Amino acid sequence: METVHSGGRPLTRAALAGRRRALEDGRTISRKELAAAGRDAAKALRLRPALRAILSALCAVWGEQEWERLVVWPSNEHLCGMTGLSERALRYGLRDLVALELVTPRDSANGKRFAVRAPGGAIIDAFGFDLTPIVARKGEWANALMEATARDDHRRRSFELLTVRRRAVAEALHGLLMRFPQIEVGDLLAARESLELDTPRRRAAGTDPDLVLEAWGELQVMAEERFYQAASAGNSGRHIEQDPDTPTDPCANGSREEPGPIRLPDAELVAAACPVAAEMVANLKTAADVIEAGRLMRGGIGAHPSAWSEACESLGAFRAACLVLIVAQLHDDETRRGEIRIKNPGGYFRQLVRLMAEGRYGLEAELMAMRRRKMT
Repeated sequence: METVHSGGRPLTRAALAGRRRALEDGRTISRKELAAAGRDAAKALRLRPALRAILSALCAVWGEQEWERLVVWPSNEHLCGMTGLSERALRYGLRDLVALELVTPRDSANGKRFAVRAPGGAIIDAFGFDLTPIVARKGEWANALMEATARDDHRRRSFELLTVRRRAVAEALHGLLMRFPQIEVGDLLAARESLELDTPRRRAAGTDPDLVLEAWGELQVMAEERFYQAASAGNSGRHIEQDPDTPTDPCANGSREEPGPIRLPDAELVAAACPVAAEMVANLKTAADVIEAGRLMRGGIGAHPSAWSEACESLGAFRAACLVLIVAQLHDDETRRGEIRIKNPGGYFRQLVRLMAEGRYGLEAELMAMRRRKMT
């Protein structure tokens, strides 16, 4: 014999499990307590907004009847008005809440939701959705929230430590490039680039920074050790680091020994860092090519001929040409990105000439940094 009725739903394991959830004998529940348990369940299970709205609406319509089961019987039309969802979205949401064992369907003979009233009008029974599992599993929600809080705290501390280590690596590499350009740091730069690709972002959900945290710590130790060895000139003993080239040192009295010859950057490095120079000179292979490209591009950055002459006198023609190409390349990069920070390239060129003449601007380090940005 086949029984047919409207509004039926297939039997599931989750529905049967929900029926087995029960409250303690004599336990009374208020609407406020039910709503609080619903909010905890939504947080513990990380429900999507639609499910949160449906669960909140179901808790809100409970009439605080003194029954063993917390049964509500709102119509789909009423729930749609409370949640703002379409009827299809509502049906899917109710199905998911049943699958999560948060609510249990309590179907009538014809599958409808309604209350059973006594001859005097009092409600003695109802068919609809049983919310008892929400309160019966209240302990589970508390434990889940505690574990989630602990995970979030651990994740936050891990990301903070990750930020500290990344910053320490960047400072060590910057110090090596600016103060000790003769020290080889290509392996450290390659390792940092590889780690940056594997490092998760804080805002990405479900990311675990612990996977790369140890690697960043090892890279920090390596970079700081190389900086220490460079600053100590290879000595392992105590060493007081000094910077005799600071132009604003108030104690720099008396004469100072003349520095040795400074190695000029290679033309290949200039070409790789400033590809915009190819517009004037196709191939930068020699120092003469660099000087020619700088002389031709001097007018393009708006530098006055007197500024070029002064730069050549104080720095030499090669260094002056390198600064022209650096300014031209930086201005071209900003134009391509749509952000103009160097509003007066000619004035910026004069400023770089002055800083380099005072020993406060590392030409080779800047060219290496620009080349590295072009390669990434």
